Amino acid sequence: MKNINLLVVEGNVEKENDSFRKQGIKTHAESLRDSLNYYSKDINFDVFNPCSEKNFDKIIPNIKKYDGLIWGGSSLNIYNDCIEIRRQISFMKECFKNIKKILAICWGMQVAVTAAGGEVKKSKNGAHIGIASDIEINDNGLNHPLYKSKNRKFNSPAFNFDEVTTLPENSLHLSSNKINKVQSINFKSGISDVWGLQYHPEITYHKMITLIKFRKDRLINDRKCFKDEEEIKNHIKFIEEEIKQSEKESRMLELRNWLNYLKAA
Repeated sequence: MKNINLLVVEGNVEKENDSFRKQGIKTHAESLRDSLNYYSKDINFDVFNPCSEKNFDKIIPNIKKYDGLIWGGSSLNIYNDCIEIRRQISFMKECFKNIKKILAICWGMQVAVTAAGGEVKKSKNGAHIGIASDIEINDNGLNHPLYKSKNRKFNSPAFNFDEVTTLPENSLHLSSNKINKVQSINFKSGISDVWGLQYHPEITYHKMITLIKFRKDRLINDRKCFKDEEEIKNHIKFIEEEIKQSEKESRMLELRNWLNYLKAA
């Protein structure tokens, strides 16, 4: 079997990634690579960050070589208009013209939805801080290859404050929970078949706990998700209980299923 050529898009600005590195936290692109390597060693990875590129001349001429694209998470909010976000939306539109299979995770799904004419807003029902509970696959999802062998109801690592409110035209809605009606979707744009997830099968709960500790001041003072550090500690204990019950294979099934879809080309 030939190696897979995979483009991984880093959604965070470089300043945020530098902060991660100083704290010993892997970037989201690094987490993606680690999780995918669990399933296959036959992947050639290229990582690209549209935030820091004034133009895309280095990558666009060779973009058709990629068998697939995975676009991961970010601490950005799509409705906060800035040059870094505009660059990401612009690059996603280029990907729609050139790459057939896209897995868009959390921020990646929000960029893909926006680029395809949908809409993302701040979630009305709160946020996912490290975990999304009771995600339920609907009938569309049960018949979709994304969820092959997945339990109909499950928990997952997640970290998001926003949600998809308007789907791109002809989207297939696949799953929901009480926080986000849209937890996963499938739609086509240009030549791309986009599988979108609002949650993070590629990130461990341990990393989520580290991110909560790293962002605790922001979560209390800016995001107003917790009233104090004691409440954060209790939430971390809740996630630690989930770790005891969570199984790696089940948590990452969506990655395995997308890779199988990629290899079936």
